Amino acid sequence: MTFSEFNITTPLLNALVDLNLQEPTIIQEKSYPVIMSGRDMVGIAQTGTGKTIAFLLPVLRQWKFSKDRNPTAVIVVPTRELALQVSEEITKLTAYMPVRSVAVYGGVNMVQQTPLLMEGLDIIVGTPGRLLDFLLNGTLKFKNVKKFIIDEVDEMLNLGFRPQLVRLMEFLPTRRQNLMFSATITPEIHNFIADYFIDPEVVEAARSGLPLENIKQAAIKVPNFATKIQLLNHLVYTHPEFAKVLLFVSTKQMADDVFERLPEDIAAVTGVIHANKSQNFRFEQLRRFNDGDCRMLIATDLVARGLDFEDVTHVVNFDVPQEPENYMHRIGRTGRISKKGVAISLVTPKDSDSRKSIEELMGIKIPLMAMPPEVEQSDEVTSYDQEQVHMKNVLVKISKVPQGGGAFHEKAEKNRKVNKKVRYTDKMMVKYGKPKTRGMKKKN
Repeated sequence: MTFSEFNITTPLLNALVDLNLQEPTIIQEKSYPVIMSGRDMVGIAQTGTGKTIAFLLPVLRQWKFSKDRNPTAVIVVPTRELALQVSEEITKLTAYMPVRSVAVYGGVNMVQQTPLLMEGLDIIVGTPGRLLDFLLNGTLKFKNVKKFIIDEVDEMLNLGFRPQLVRLMEFLPTRRQNLMFSATITPEIHNFIADYFIDPEVVEAARSGLPLENIKQAAIKVPNFATKIQLLNHLVYTHPEFAKVLLFVSTKQMADDVFERLPEDIAAVTGVIHANKSQNFRFEQLRRFNDGDCRMLIATDLVARGLDFEDVTHVVNFDVPQEPENYMHRIGRTGRISKKGVAISLVTPKDSDSRKSIEELMGIKIPLMAMPPEVEQSDEVTSYDQEQVHMKNVLVKISKVPQGGGAFHEKAEKNRKVNKKVRYTDKMMVKYGKPKTRGMKKKN
């Protein structure tokens, strides 16, 4: 099937031709008729299967020109980077259409974004908090919204955005179409669907946890953190096919520590992105990586969700994620659509349980790859090599110990005050520096 067989307009077809897109992916083919019907829908598809275009195409097909400045479609995303990416996709698809769209997100002064909303728009993309900001100050109104789309909803709920999502939906008109896209479906998502969706149709592009067939997976057993650095340097130096590498780490601190240990020549072509970096810095690192100005990008799991990096040759899991789903999101950054990719995991002895959970989720074993003999194995022990003990934080209620004893109790501070009447004569003395009399006869 090709896009030309879809019931879409010539401007949209021309835009797809410019993007060199001819055949829809599974999620795009299955979602299009459901969204066009106006029914609520839940789309389940792995990262990298074209979910963004899956909901943008029918939304743009049903778009109608209007001079009203309030949007008819709202797209909610978990991160500012994803907001910009979705906005860019809208711009590409509407190259031959007068559609007005804007992306709003935190980290930028609202004053800078307000004029964009005041000019009028058809589609707004934003993070939950910033959308709420504009709704509460009256700059934005949802009264004309016909389609409400939540992208990467599982990550949205993981980040604690449920209260904001619920608050956003209070501003929406009753008659609307709800669309939700996610890579996984959890019990929390099931509850959310039951509360706010009306008889949604579930469209599933692939079984949850099934790896993409065009991603070659491998694992290398590594004794410790320092040896991982040595192995990473070896792979970059000796394998020119490592042309565009996305290196995933579990924490922001680890991202910085890995970067600091890289040789200067590798660090010069390596970027770092995580939540502690400024917004401008993060955008610049993404631009460098996408434009090919840097060969490797070190990132935390948050970047794995929804962002579209073109032609990523390798994904390297510097550590194995504890949540198996996060592994799927990481490796989904390569091998996108019809391209081939490689995912390599550096596995230490303490990662054995996490590795088993991932293999159980996928239903296959991750093949082991031999450690290159040229790599020098270090004896250095860091905090990352020590087993982390996760203890449950139990708050114990401490009984109140009575103060004092017997029948005697000290007076409270407020009860120690003594009311002292100030005479009028004394007041006048303080005010004027001399006594004043009121209605008193002078004595001879």
